[in-house]
Amino acid sequence: MAFQAPTIEETLSAIGSTDGLPPPWQRALQPDRDFEPIPIPRSGDWLAEHHEKGQSFDEYVQLAADRPDNIRNIIYLQPLGQFRPDCRPSVELLREYAAAYFLMNVRTRPARQINGTKLTTRVNPHTQKRQILTADILQLLKRALPENAFCILGVTIEDLYPDPRWNFVFGQASLRDRVGVFSLARYDPAFYGESRGHLDHELLMRRSLKVLAHETAHMFSLAHCIYFKCAMNGSNHLPESDSRPLSLCPVCLHKLQHSIGFDVAARYRRLLHFYRRVGLKYEADWVSRRLKKIEGADRARK
Repeated sequence: MAFQAPTIEETLSAIGSTDGLPPPWQRALQPDRDFEPIPIPRSGDWLAEHHEKGQSFDEYVQLAADRPDNIRNIIYLQPLGQFRPDCRPSVELLREYAAAYFLMNVRTRPARQINGTKLTTRVNPHTQKRQILTADILQLLKRALPENAFCILGVTIEDLYPDPRWNFVFGQASLRDRVGVFSLARYDPAFYGESRGHLDHELLMRRSLKVLAHETAHMFSLAHCIYFKCAMNGSNHLPESDSRPLSLCPVCLHKLQHSIGFDVAARYRRLLHFYRRVGLKYEADWVSRRLKKIEGADRARK
């Protein structure tokens, strides 16, 4: 069945009622021009090949998914395999971003070697490079989940695949088991036999942050978004991944806040500081605009 974009009424229903929410939250969830409607997919795009009905805020609440609590309240990053000393972005930068994006304590675990482990591998017929089966990595992480972890996300420079029928996957996470993994492999020009001298560090950083945010949000039981251009859109290929923003749409932002309970303005301020520090001007300008809309009316009364 061909994908049909949700109607305005369906989108407003998916955001959920804002009655009774504090005014800043009501403004944060307004679907204004800062949020672009999801485009009709082209041949080869995710929604052209995967039928997804979407996940509304009310449906998310009804899931009664795991939420951070007094015991399980830390996001762990687990490096897997060897990382070059010049690997960009660094695991520490990824940790800082996750802390800002989710407003939670994020810790990095010591790197875990994967050579010699019983992980299923194959040689990709197109690239002739080794790939690791994500299901095996997720099981490995599930066994290593610390008691105080809300979730753990593996990060690797190894290429990944989720199923013998698939060519590759950027990342994969369980919506229930609080484990996930993503790969930086296909963001490196050397993967395609190109010189790293042409590496666009800003583009590489943006790609890495997107997949980090996307897979981590899955571990909070957020499904793919079909309502807006959103960090939670599915993607089948690199151009489609590049086209999605780092930001969450009102539907997904409402769900994530329900799980974590963060202050929306405080979250945007942390993200604004991060984006300015690392030179992501487009994202900094977008977040700055959102903050003015969220906080403006309250500041004007003071």
